[in-house]
Amino acid sequence: MLLEFRKSSYSTGGDNCVEVADLPTGAAIRDSKYPELGFLPVGAGEWATFARLVAAEAPRS
Repeated sequence: MLLEFRKSSYSTGGDNCVEVADLPTGAAIRDSKYPELGFLPVGAGEWATFARLVAAEAPRS
């Protein structure tokens, strides 16, 4: 399965970024500095909870 990773919208634009790809069962997360090390699969429920918590903590502009 070929995954299409994208940088997190919360990344600052440097090389130290988290990348995410959609999976049928949730999401795949990896470190952009070391993509060859693989990814961490996360279930849909856990990913939704994580995204909601990150959004709640994000600075408001």
